[in-house]
Formats: sequence, structure tokens, C-alpha cells
Amino acid sequence: MRRASIFTFALFLFSSLLIAQPASSVAADVMKGLSQKEGMTSKSMVRNLEFNNIGPSIMSGRVTDLAVNPMDPNEFYVGYASGGVWHTNNNGTTFKPVLDSAHTQNVGDIAVDWNSGTIWVGTGENNSSRSSYAGIGILKSTDQGKTWMNMGLTDSHHVGRILINPENPDEVIVGVTGHLYSANQERGIYKTTDGGKSWNQTLFVDENSGIIDVQHAPGNFSTLFAASWTKDRKAWNFDGSGNNSAIFKSTDSGQTWTKISDDDSGFPTGRGVGRIGLAVFDDNIVYAIHDNQFRRPSEKGKQGSNKGLSKDDFKSMSTSDFLKLETEKLSAFLKSNRFPEKYSTNKVKQMVREGKAKPIDLARFLEDANSLLFDTPVIGAEVYKSADGGKSWAKTHDDYLDGIYFSYGYYFGHIYVSPANSDHIYIYGVPILKSKDGGKTYSSISAENVHADHHALWINPKNPNHLINGNDGGVNITYDDGENWIKNNMPSVGQFYAINVDNEKPYNVYGGLQDNGVWVGPHNAGENKSWHQNGQYPWESIMGGDGMQVQIDSRNSNIVYTGFQFGNYFRINRETGENQRFNIKHELGESPYRFNWQTPVLLSPHNQDIVYFGGNKLLRSMNQGDDWEAISPDLTTGGKPGNVAYGTITTISESEFQFGLIYVGSDDGYIHVSNDGGVNWNRISDNLPQDLWVSRVVASSHNKNRVYAALNGYRWDDFNVYIYVSENMGQTWKAIGNGVPMSPVNVIKEDPANENLLYVGTDNGAFVSFDRGASWNAFSKGLPSVAFHDIVIQERDKHLLLGTHGRSIYVADIAALQKMNPGMENKDITLFPVKSVRHSRQWGRSWSKWFDAFTPSATIAFYSSKASSQKMQVLSSGKNVLFEKALAADKGYNYSKYDMTISEAGAKALMKEDSSIRLSKAQNGKYYLPKGTYSISIGSSNTELKVE
Repeated sequence: MRRASIFTFALFLFSSLLIAQPASSVAADVMKGLSQKEGMTSKSMVRNLEFNNIGPSIMSGRVTDLAVNPMDPNEFYVGYASGGVWHTNNNGTTFKPVLDSAHTQNVGDIAVDWNSGTIWVGTGENNSSRSSYAGIGILKSTDQGKTWMNMGLTDSHHVGRILINPENPDEVIVGVTGHLYSANQERGIYKTTDGGKSWNQTLFVDENSGIIDVQHAPGNFSTLFAASWTKDRKAWNFDGSGNNSAIFKSTDSGQTWTKISDDDSGFPTGRGVGRIGLAVFDDNIVYAIHDNQFRRPSEKGKQGSNKGLSKDDFKSMSTSDFLKLETEKLSAFLKSNRFPEKYSTNKVKQMVREGKAKPIDLARFLEDANSLLFDTPVIGAEVYKSADGGKSWAKTHDDYLDGIYFSYGYYFGHIYVSPANSDHIYIYGVPILKSKDGGKTYSSISAENVHADHHALWINPKNPNHLINGNDGGVNITYDDGENWIKNNMPSVGQFYAINVDNEKPYNVYGGLQDNGVWVGPHNAGENKSWHQNGQYPWESIMGGDGMQVQIDSRNSNIVYTGFQFGNYFRINRETGENQRFNIKHELGESPYRFNWQTPVLLSPHNQDIVYFGGNKLLRSMNQGDDWEAISPDLTTGGKPGNVAYGTITTISESEFQFGLIYVGSDDGYIHVSNDGGVNWNRISDNLPQDLWVSRVVASSHNKNRVYAALNGYRWDDFNVYIYVSENMGQTWKAIGNGVPMSPVNVIKEDPANENLLYVGTDNGAFVSFDRGASWNAFSKGLPSVAFHDIVIQERDKHLLLGTHGRSIYVADIAALQKMNPGMENKDITLFPVKSVRHSRQWGRSWSKWFDAFTPSATIAFYSSKASSQKMQVLSSGKNVLFEKALAADKGYNYSKYDMTISEAGAKALMKEDSSIRLSKAQNGKYYLPKGTYSISIGSSNTELKVE
């Protein structure tokens, strides 16, 4: 017996070593990285380069929480999952961001003490989705969001709830959900009685179970209810239930806790208990919504023998039973499920008879990762009610609540009870449902202008028909209990996965967003309300679902390749409206293709008819996506058992120097290269860190042998920086990420004009290197600390565009950056070319005295090798000074706005110099430059300014 025990232990230990995951990052290192970024920003050579947000805003982004002033509901705060906290005091007509000065924009929960104006933010989204970014603890502001203090719990990562004692604002309860991809100790219930100076962990369940919800009885902060949640997310699997998912109660303001959902309580217990949301009406009446992950009873035998075949029938069918199937029944199944004609009844039976296919392969042929999102063999959403303070619970409804959670109830988990009537409840999922009979029956209050997937609700205690709702598409308000809704989407908080641009004039920007499809719009479209006048928002939706990568045919920008999650892609002709789906299917009997959530697509730079598409194999079409072939074997480790597609290609790059020189990277850490169009492949990642997500592999456009790679450890809670370059097609690699502050890397981009310039986007910032990765500088002006998912460059206009997962899209002019060369350090000032300006008679004029005058502007960019005081002058061709102003130059890049005005003395000198010029003051009392060529000087450096 002892020998058997030793063997068992040894086997367990060996197995544990085999599946040991990379270590999660230490909180102290994360905080050190944030300090490094702050210091780096203050010294950055590009800290003066301004980025402008170009939207879009109308589709908004995922809301995680609302905090509404009960004394004045026109004032409220909105927490966005990765877009920060926004404040309105005019009922959502306009919003202002208040978290931008903080080190993160990732929000799990917010709470406000309305008497003092103190704001608490639990950072790190709690919905446990694949893009629920970790936070940095608990933030607090005592000046309405102007400044923020970190109050601790820095290893919490994700926060479920914050409660402030209405009678004592220094007493705060925090429900910590904990790490998303790893176990940790800093989770459970934490309490402070001194405003966050110190914390006491009053409830700890286990290192894999955190607190997802906490509520207190109205008017009685002593009575609290909390929901724990056991979950385990990996890149290949999400287990959203467990034995320690339960309900707890405290009767001493959270000092001690008692589990009340035991086996005798009437509430579900055991392995299938998932996420729980709570709503408390008073000390006695409590509601709970539960994502029940127990399997539904089998319905086999409930229907007569005449029912048709379903795909599930084949999952457990033996070969002998399959061969006995009636030809008519099997034929009907194949026809109704649109199997290709080559798979006739006789052909399929022959394949099974010869062992080339199994019955289960018919089910696998019809399933993909996206369809399985809506395939729900579990019980799903259930509502329970307690009328005795949680001692006993009873389910409020008889039937299944279908169409609410599907297979992803972990994403929702909210229930609300009206403060005016204990029978009036609201439950949140894909739709919003309300019940007026205590949960027995339900009706939908979703609407055509209300996005699906709901996460936050506020019910006005003085007018319970007044609701404010937060969802994946922003904020909605109703005053008639959901009969009609107002949409309040002013903030640019789009969660972009990927962006791209075309070459139209003006050029258009394309992008795929989390649950908001794919949009396209002109880069210079103003983010304002002027479109309300003509009814046409400048951005257009061209695809639904979770929008993903976009490729645009360089010959005809109406031809666009894009799609939604798990490889559902299309060729779109925007001119004709034609949509052609990528019809990609494995052969019956083979393993199905695996496609990543964000499947990569690439048009060959050598021929825009050639499309590359990444599954677990690299697929290629030679005719714009009409026909497909696999040009590689499986280029991953082979996948892992789980409910999330894994072992998939995540990035594709083809060299501009050679057709068929292709690099691909996968979500399980492999990078491969082919030198011959996919005939042969070599793995080139064996000397890189293993088991990481390859977020980018980029073939250089300046050197055929050069290739860049970025690896990402986010799905291990590993926030280290992994950036590499190879000068020999991946045979050897050199790390170039030193100097980039700790944060997972999403994208690396090589500048097309200057081979020494590299751009990097991480989960917390954007950076540039002027020496191919030897050193790095932080972009900051106009940018919050948000996740930067994608970077593209519009080569003609020399614009750098940053696609963020939380604050839409930013753009900056990088013409001056592209001129960087080592000689600039030997000169005090380097002035860069100034774009010519088109003259207008409207300069300085307004349509009426009630409107501001139109004022032109030119940006004067220059590089200073040291911090210094300088003078900028505008000179005529005769060297007369027409305008001058003092400048405080920082070391690095500087930008000065010039409004094209000249002084009165300058105007007289110019007219004296050229008698053909006649100048008079504009309506605003200023002189403006006439048409001509002028010189701008700063120090000893000069450049030309043309007014045309």
C-alpha cells in the first residue's frame, strides 16, 4: 500500500511539472514598472508629440458600473471596462473623463460618497472575459477625479464590488475577484475603517475563488451578503464554476462571515455552481441570479421515433448503429445541414465503414468555436429568492430561462430589485428582462437602440421607472421602465482589436471592435454633434459581431476583407453590397480547423488577389477568397483539450522582398517561416521564451533577413516585456524590449520610411525607438494609460494611428520623427519642413458677431538637442521680422502652433518691402500673412513656409 501511495504521489508530482504554467508577475514589479513609465514619460524625447482622438464614439464600449447621485440623478459616473471613468452632470448629454491621470483605465467597480465627492475605483474588470484587463488595486480621489491615490490591494487584479458605509465614509468593503489566469492569495473580502490607509481581509475562500458581488441591506450596513466565485481561466479553457462558489452573510458590517448556501438551504451547491449575482431589498428579502453549470437532463427518448437526426445524436453513436441508419433519415440530415454534395449518404456510410470517418465527425463538421458559444447543454440562468435573510432559498420560476446566458453566463451575473417593490426585479444577460411578480414570469425591455450584453443598472429610488443601464454598447436611460430608451454615447471608448487604413483622399480608417462589429470612417471626421443636423454619422458599420482584422485591396478600397470572431470572415464589396463568405471547411474525417478569436488575415503585398488566413494551418486563396487550400501542416503545438479554440495562428507576415517568404506565429508560442510559399516550414522559436502568445511577427520592409517578434504573457498573468529581432530570418534572436516598462506587448511596428524607428503598443502604453530597440521613449501627450492593441501608419500622410482597446483611435503626425538621424544631436536646433498653407479670405472673420472668428494654424516642429530658451521668427523674403515669439524648448521634439498672424510693425514692413501688397486688419483686429513664401527660424535653423 505504501509503495502504491509513493508511486501515486510521484506520478502526481511528475504530472504537475508537465503542466506547470509560467509564473504570474509580482505586484511589486508591476508597480515598479508604472513608476518607470512615469519617469520615462517626463524625460521622453517625444513627450510633446500630441495625439488626437478621432473616435468613433457612437458604438461606445463595455460598461462595468454606474454610480448615480441619488439627490440629483443628472449627475453620475460611468465605469468602462478598459476606458476609464467618465462623469456627467447633465444627464449624459456630455461626459468628461476623470481617471486619465491614473496609471490605468481598467475598471471593475466604482463607488462614490456623494456627501464629500470622494470617488473609489476598483481597478481591473470583473467579467472574466478574454480581454478583461488586470488592475493595480484600489484608487481613491478626494477632488472629483483630478488626482488619484493608490490605496493598496495591488495584487487584486480584478475587483467585483466596492461598498461605502453611508453613515461612515471611511468604512469601506471591497470584494476582490482576484487574478484571472492564475491563483493568488489577495482575494476575498477586504475591509477598511480608516479610508483605505489599512485593510483587513475578513473573508478568504481559497486561492482560486474570489468575491464577485457584495450587497448590503438598504438602511442597514451591518447586514451584508457576498457571492464567492470559483473559476479557472486558461488560454484554452474556461471553467466558470466550482464547489466554493457560494453565498455568504455578515451581520457585523463585514467583520465575520457565514456561508449560507449549504446543502440544506435550497440553493444549488457543488461543482456546477457558477457566478452568482445578488440583490437585497431589505434584511429578509434577497434575490440571487445563478449561472448554473450543471448539465441539463438528457432529452433522449422524450420524442417519438419519427423525429429527425440531430448532430448530438452522432456524438455517442457507434459505427454499427450508424451503418444501420435509414438512408432517408441520414440523407435528410445531410441536406438540412448543407453538407457539400460530395458527402452523399452512400459516400458517408462508405467512409465510416472503411474507418476514414467516425459518426462523431458529422457533428464536428457542423461545429466551430463560434457556434459553441450559443450551444447550451448547461442549465444556465436561474433566479432564487430568500424571504428569511438567506436561511432558505427557492427558485422563482419553473422553466429554463433560455436565451439569456447561452454558454457564457460568467460574463453577466447581475440582478436588481426595485427599492419601491420587492416583486419588481431585473436580470441581466444578452437581453434585459424584467419581472413584476417576483421572478415567476419575465418580459424583455431590450430595444432597437439598446445594445445587447448588459452589466450595470441603476434604479431611481424616487422614481422606479427611471433606469440607467450600462451594456457592451455604452449607456441608455429610460423614464418609463424600459418602454423607450435614450442612448447616451458621447465618450470615445471603443474597444478596438485591430485597425487599418486605405489610400483614399482623405484616407479612411477601418477597425474591428469588441462586440461592436467593424466600422469605417474618414480620418478627419470631427467627433462632434454636427452630424445630428444631417442625420449621417461619418463612420459606417460594415460588419457585426466582435469585429476583427481588416485588409483593404490597395487597387480598389471598396474591396474589404474582414469578419467576426473565430474565423468568420468575408470579402465585402462596399460599392455593390456583395458579401462573400470565406467558405473554409476541413474534410470529413479530418480534425476540424481551429481558428483564434481574432483570426489573422493578410493580403499579399505582391498580389492583392492572394489572401492568407490563419487557422491551425496557414490557408491561402489565390482568387480573393473564393477558393482555399492549406499550405502548411499544423503550425502549433496541436491544441489542448478545452472549450476555447487554442493552438491557432495569431499573426502572419509576408516579406515585401520575396513572394512566399512567410512568417506565422501562434497562440502557444511557435513561430515558423517558409521560404518557398508554404512548401516547407521551419520552426524558429525554440530559443525564445516558450508557451507565450505570439502577438506579432513582422518581416522587415528594409532588410530581407530581418524579422521582429513580440510575445505576450497576459494569459498567464505574466506582464513581462518580450520583444525580439532577428537579422537572419529567425535563426538567432536578440531581445530589444529592455527599457519598455512592464506590460504585455500587443504590437510592434516598423516605420516604413526610417528603418531605425520602431513603435510598440502594450497593455498600458505606446512607445517609440529611434535606434531599432536599443532605447525607448514613451508617447504621452493626449494619451491615457490604456491598452494599445494595434498600430498602423498611413504612409502618404505620415500619420501614426494607435488602435486602443478602450479609448478608440488616436492619430499623430510623425513626419518629423521619420527625419531623425544621429547628426541632429550635434546641432542645437533642427527645424523640419512645414506643410504649405492654403490662404483664405475667411481668416480672422466670422459668420456673425455671435460666432468665433476662423483662425488658421500651422504646426512648427523642431528638435532641440538640449533644453533651452529659443525665439521663433517668421521672416519675409527681405528678412523683415513679421512675427516672433519666445519658446521654451525641451530636449527632444517640440511643436509650436502658429496662427499665421503678423504684427502691425511686420505688416508695415512687408508693405514697404513689396508695394503690391495691401494689408488690412481682419474682423478680429489681426493682420494675416498674404500669399507668398516665408522663412521660419529658430536659433540658427531655418525652414520654408508657403502660403498658397
